[in-house]
Amino acid sequence: MEPFDPLPPFLREDAAIGVALRRSLIILLLIGGLAGAAIWWFSRPGPMSQSLPDRLAVPLRREAESTVRPPKVLFSSVGSRSGVTFIHQNGAEGAKLLPETMGGGVACFDFDNDGDVDLLFINSNRWAGSKSTAPKPLNGLFRNDTIHGGPWHFTDATSGSGLDLPFYGMGVSCADFDGDGLSDVLITGVGGIRLFKNKGEGKFRDITAASGLPSEGSDWCTAAAWFDADNDGDLDLFIGRYVVWSPELDREVNNQLVGIGRAYGRPWNFPGAFPSLWRNDGSLRSGQPIHFTDVSEASGLRIRNPATSLPMAKTLAVAPIDLNEDGWMDLVVANDTVQNFVFTNRHDGTFREIGAQSGVAFDSYGQARGAMGIDAARFRNDRAVGIAIGNFANEMNALYVTQPARDPLLFADEAITEGLGPASRMYLKFGLFFFDYDLDGRLDLLTANGHIEEEIEKIQTDVHYRQPAQLFWNTGKGISFIAADTNQSGADLFQPLVGRGSAYADLDGDGDLDIVITQLNGPPLLLRNDQSLGHHWVRIRLEGITANREAIGAWVNVVTDDGRRLSRHQMPTKSYLSQSESTLTFGLGKAKITSIEVRWPNGIVTPHTVPLDQTTVIRQLRQ
Repeated sequence: MEPFDPLPPFLREDAAIGVALRRSLIILLLIGGLAGAAIWWFSRPGPMSQSLPDRLAVPLRREAESTVRPPKVLFSSVGSRSGVTFIHQNGAEGAKLLPETMGGGVACFDFDNDGDVDLLFINSNRWAGSKSTAPKPLNGLFRNDTIHGGPWHFTDATSGSGLDLPFYGMGVSCADFDGDGLSDVLITGVGGIRLFKNKGEGKFRDITAASGLPSEGSDWCTAAAWFDADNDGDLDLFIGRYVVWSPELDREVNNQLVGIGRAYGRPWNFPGAFPSLWRNDGSLRSGQPIHFTDVSEASGLRIRNPATSLPMAKTLAVAPIDLNEDGWMDLVVANDTVQNFVFTNRHDGTFREIGAQSGVAFDSYGQARGAMGIDAARFRNDRAVGIAIGNFANEMNALYVTQPARDPLLFADEAITEGLGPASRMYLKFGLFFFDYDLDGRLDLLTANGHIEEEIEKIQTDVHYRQPAQLFWNTGKGISFIAADTNQSGADLFQPLVGRGSAYADLDGDGDLDIVITQLNGPPLLLRNDQSLGHHWVRIRLEGITANREAIGAWVNVVTDDGRRLSRHQMPTKSYLSQSESTLTFGLGKAKITSIEVRWPNGIVTPHTVPLDQTTVIRQLRQ
């Protein structure tokens, strides 16, 4: 029996024709779409086409050594039993305001000039209108009283120090900017900056207004770095700003996530903000107070979006370094969700921004990433400089490496070929730094990780709010970096936390480098390095003359009897909102030293000899 067909013959014919036409149209559309896609692919403009690189550097392919494994170097959590009782508080009471996600940094510095490294933790604050009756959060200053070979011991020196002021803090940078032999403290945060002069005996005085720096305002300041921008011998000051923000604007943006509701916003919801540069105009010999002058506009640091003329930067970290070895400090600026900057020093008080031309502005596909922490170093023990940047979740670490044989200002992102890429993709990276944790003479890398949204697992089941740190061991050959795990470095290092700032220092005087990681709304993680590989080392503490006592900007080069040239930069500003110790550590493995030279910030190079397995102070001579 034939199936019943309700359509008359003429309609059946029309229907058949319609089907044929539709099929033909679909085929034509597919062909047209493929052709259009091909045309777009080969002629597509990248982001901000006026700033695209005019040269592309292709990284060399490096082969993995499948038998190489990281050495056994355990890290032990010391915790509050060391006397460090600091707890970070972000002031969150349910409104989900963006600064609550950012955390605070840590500084490893010697505030009392006794030769060991003390700790300063930066706290946030509660918002206006808070109903909490608890004491306001304060920064935490802890004096290191550890005796070599004994258990860690710190004494809380916060109360009465002058640093015990409520402030919605973010970052910290320490330096002896006035040349009196004591390291001073600059704190950044929501509401601007605060500069504290070290008066000695554990006391600090707020001199922000007296120094010419802005003492009031609504700026959200983040990264800060002391460096000599104009080669006049004293330390100038770079201040990074994040976005234009206020609680009212944040509530008006009202960022929402499906399955969560009100959520923390991303920076693209807020306008960018210019970084600033403050020139040190103090006369150390006259005895007059130091004064800073705002030279941001004249210096060329104010980069505008060419489409809107608004500030482009959304800065979270900065790495001052002389990239092209011309004796003048340059700046690499990590921006969140917009292109990174590279400012090259023009030797006349101005800088030229070449981030896109150098290959550092974007990823390999021409896209901006969510950049957080940064560090720069010669991790291969050759002339090439590597700039490592920790990026947002689902974005790999960046590792921009110079191609010195072609151009010292030309970089290629070698994160994948060097082993730092795929392993980092799932993590949200904040603090990041190079350091030689096993003292074999090669710089390794650590990232502190943690998400910004507590309920992220509701919408991304494979992403966690609390995340372990990642430790990448430098193999020295093939693929440079291999991730260590609990079998090699213990469980304490990899405990999940909401990691933010990070820094390193030899906190117990045994020659190897210990780790400090700050945590959002929680205690810091203090990790003692328990390596026992029998490797030789030297630690070098530079002492500059008068204006730059820490010799910030100097390079120290060590040549070993196995033919290696180890190069370390004197720049404690690194990572995310943090500062590591200023003493330089050279792991040597089983090698011995054949020569050491210091290239001081004024360009003079001096040779030296130092004993193995000791810390040596090298003082700059007046020349």
